[in-house]
Parts: sequence; C-alpha cells; structure tokens
Amino acid sequence: MSYLVASLPPIKCFVRREFLYNFEKGHGEYEPAIWVSIKALRGQVFRIESLLPAYSALYDKLPIHAYVWHTDNPAMLPIDTLQLWDCMGYRFTIIEKIGLRNLGVKFMSKDKAWVFGQYLFTVDFCADGQDLDTGFTEQAEEHKSFNFIRLDNGQFACQPNNRCLWYDQSLIPNETKFPDFQAARHIWTVDGTRKWTTGTDWFYNIEERT
Repeated sequence: MSYLVASLPPIKCFVRREFLYNFEKGHGEYEPAIWVSIKALRGQVFRIESLLPAYSALYDKLPIHAYVWHTDNPAMLPIDTLQLWDCMGYRFTIIEKIGLRNLGVKFMSKDKAWVFGQYLFTVDFCADGQDLDTGFTEQAEEHKSFNFIRLDNGQFACQPNNRCLWYDQSLIPNETKFPDFQAARHIWTVDGTRKWTTGTDWFYNIEERT
C-alpha cells in the first residue's frame, strides 16, 4: 500500500508543452515523455511525474489531460471527462488486473457519449488502518476504483467500474445486456458476533455465548 506516491509502468507518451510553461507558450507542441510515478492527494486529480529524455529531467505533478500517446487528434477531451472523480485519499495501490490485460474498453462520459480505448492498470484506495478514514474509501456505496485507459483519440483516462464496458472476443458475446444494477451498499463481516466463541481450543470446540 503506497502513501501519497507510487511508481507507474514506464509508459511512453508525450506532454502537451503548454503544461510545461504554465500555458504561457508551447501550445500545439509535444514533448516526448515516459511515465515514472503518480501522486494522490485527496480532493484533487491524480498528478503524474514523467521523465523528459531530451532534457534528462523529471517533471512532476501534471494532470492526466497533460499527456497523449499519439498526436494525430487535436480534439482534446477535458479533464473532468477523463477523470470523473477526485482522488479519495492518500493511501492507494496500483495493480494490473491480469484478467483485463490488453482488453478493449469503452466508458460513458458525462454527456453520455461512449469513449473507446484499451485497459492499462487500476488504482484503488483505502485508509489502511494507520489513519482515520474521514472519507469514503471503505464505504461500499461510495468507494470507487480508477481504471486507467489508453484512449483511441490519443489521450488517457481513469474511470470507475460502473462507467466501463469491456471487450473480450472469447468471453463477451456480440449482443450483450445493458447493466442496470444498483451500487453495492452492504459491508459483510463474519467476525465480532456475540453468539459463539472458539476460546483457545485448537480444534474450535465452540462454546455458545449467552
């Protein structure tokens, strides 16, 4: 479990150069880059650090809409389309869900348009027991994971599960049902019950509590 910052896969991409100069110049230009790390601050978007090989320098704290993986499409989606929710906390983990590796995916944007791409990895949050969970990282109906996607239009996005649909030629049929599920609202636990205890018996000679 990482705190504040974690390493990223070394994804080769480009930085929109206006982000390197606080929008004072560089508009329409691109600088080759390689992702190095990601920073999560509660109430803000993810901040990505990248290596700029031509300068042998690191540049930190850029949002996801500062990056593209190809420069052929000048029509850029805004940050609040690419990342729907702010970071939920400071403790997080990064995982590649192997069952989704290289799968095609589409997500529904705020204007209800489908945006297409390919799965990269997922970031998920929790309080980790070292600090008080003053947010919603461990509340079932509010918790969200962030699936990072390489978009067909050249940008990157990070979207929660409930906005994404996946493509697998072997598992997913041509015609699918549209998910109409409700968000999970229950926390399930089997510990802490008053009805029975195992005590110190190795073979669980269970005694019922009164």
